[in-house]
Amino acid sequence: MQKFRMDNVVDNYHDTLIADPFRYLEDPNDPDTEEFVSKQNTETRQYLNECPELNNYRERIKELWNYEKFSTPKKYGDYFYYFYNDGLSNQPKFMRSTSLDLDQAEIVLDLNKIDESGQTALSSYSVSPNGRYLAYGLSVSGSDWQTILVKDIETGQDLADEIRWCKFTTLPWVENDSGFYYSRYPNPNLVSEEDSSKYNKVYFHKIGSLQSEDEIIVQDENPNKSFRLEISKDYKHMILNVSKGSSSANNIWYKSIDSEECFTPLIDTDSISQFLGAKKDTLYFLTNDCAPRRRVIAIDLNNKEKENWLTIVPEGMDVITNAVMTNEAFALEIMHNAHHQIMLYSHSGQFIKRIELPTLGAITEINADYEQNRFFFDFASYLYPHSIFSCNIDKGKAQPLWQPDIDFDFNEYETYQIFYPSKDGTEIPMFISHKRGLEKNGQNKTFLYGYGGFNVPRIPEFKASDLAWLEKGHIFAVANLRGGSEFGEEWHQAGMLEKKHNVFDDFIGAAEFLIREGYTTNNRLAIKGRSNGGLLTAACMLQRPDLYGAVISQVPVIDMFRYHKFTVGRFWIPEYGNAETNPKHFSFMNKYSPLHNIRFGTIYPPLMIVTAKTDDRVVPMHSYKFAAALQTVNLGDNPILLRVEFGAGHGSGKPTNLLIEEEADIYTFIENTLKN
Repeated sequence: MQKFRMDNVVDNYHDTLIADPFRYLEDPNDPDTEEFVSKQNTETRQYLNECPELNNYRERIKELWNYEKFSTPKKYGDYFYYFYNDGLSNQPKFMRSTSLDLDQAEIVLDLNKIDESGQTALSSYSVSPNGRYLAYGLSVSGSDWQTILVKDIETGQDLADEIRWCKFTTLPWVENDSGFYYSRYPNPNLVSEEDSSKYNKVYFHKIGSLQSEDEIIVQDENPNKSFRLEISKDYKHMILNVSKGSSSANNIWYKSIDSEECFTPLIDTDSISQFLGAKKDTLYFLTNDCAPRRRVIAIDLNNKEKENWLTIVPEGMDVITNAVMTNEAFALEIMHNAHHQIMLYSHSGQFIKRIELPTLGAITEINADYEQNRFFFDFASYLYPHSIFSCNIDKGKAQPLWQPDIDFDFNEYETYQIFYPSKDGTEIPMFISHKRGLEKNGQNKTFLYGYGGFNVPRIPEFKASDLAWLEKGHIFAVANLRGGSEFGEEWHQAGMLEKKHNVFDDFIGAAEFLIREGYTTNNRLAIKGRSNGGLLTAACMLQRPDLYGAVISQVPVIDMFRYHKFTVGRFWIPEYGNAETNPKHFSFMNKYSPLHNIRFGTIYPPLMIVTAKTDDRVVPMHSYKFAAALQTVNLGDNPILLRVEFGAGHGSGKPTNLLIEEEADIYTFIENTLKN
């Protein structure tokens, strides 16, 4: 049992007293916090370095990671732009080419030369209409904050322009290349820490001017609103996405780019709407307004009342997760039982055809080449590396454009989908991958992954590190829990707020199924989740400590009573609730909040909590307090470890070398703790 400083801090939540003895760990500058982190990292590193599996996993994951990687090309003017990584570079290069022949490509931006540590990442970009300028956002150490710079592409030189205090902004240009729009938050030096992620505004930046001279285009009295601006390809229409917090719902505001009037609401319902494109005065959207699984609609700006909206592609049995528009058709991503299909429709809504895909998998990115009536997409699955395809609408067939070559015999393995019952009888899909001919003898080491929240689906994805696990003869499984968008907004709402318990029941049900069907046994089953998924694995471990042989909780949300007080945590209130102000929310959150459901005298399974010191999305205090509380009450011999990364944030933009190290540590911990 560890001994840490424990303060006498007690809060009153609706006449219930809640102790918070490790409150000081919320302050990263407290000397005791710094000492705590240093000691935890030392102990974790010592444990992992003594594991015989570590070097093997490091070397094999590095070998498997060393392959060419491409993003889906985007057409700006005469050039295609895309990201390229030759294998192990910490950050991908940003490239352009007048053709899709890679031999003709030139480097636009190479962040590996700007920051050799790899901790500076490209978080956003936009090329001006005439191809002269690149506006691009840089984030450091995984921070959500980004600084916007401007490069003259022809000369390769950065201009003096610099814009700060942005997060998640778009960068749409005006037609003549004279400037672009962006959204940002207040200067954090001029407001309280609580307000630093409030009062989002849209500005226009004129090239060659100072940020202090930028014109405010949109602001609102509601401090919780945030804005993302888009401009149609013909530069006639301005579409403003207006959201509150992390709620998946958004409103659409509109104005003509030539109008002096303010933005006015166009889609002002509690729905999710995505702008697809425009033809003259008709705008096209993908929306779940009156359609939980989404539909494509057309709005005539001369007759824009809701009763006059025209449904182009109606809601179906499956979810339309994304769509792009060419000059003749729509290409729709269709989610069918948590994996993707592509359907083509004309602008009038006539079905054209279904595009054949290589296997059961998912589209991770899709971009339209509007004028050429084609689109590009990135397709991947657990046993199918990310590959870029091109599809001409007229031909209606996907052709491989760029495909990687990896030192792994994929033919020896298989992925399939099963359905299992959750506690309330709901059928939950799960993907299972392993070597062909695997024997269900209850002795296979199994790695179960889940998320379950924020309308995010767990579609098939490819990770080179997972191959290192599979080739040892082990099993990799992913459960598609409620809270995601696998079956539309109803599936999402069935796993949020007072129904959050469904997500935990679904995940526990997945573990029980794998054991019941002879894939594995409890002491040979590991679970992992990150962010909201880190909350998932922590809560499930506390509810059923008997069910797992190892637990990984990455960048987790743990203190459900205070999460909203830090950085962007307040954005998650629509998903989780607010225990501080709402007694009903406190009642259901108190039943699962990981920090408040640790029980003295319980022997918990081996656990590694993984976080990052500079994570400004899910701040590391969650992980610190969780580790301190568990280590204080832990009576067994199972390791309770905390791994703190110093060179990364929540995950976005993390350099390759740190990704490989983290994955090797996770698989080493699992391999070492699951019973042989």
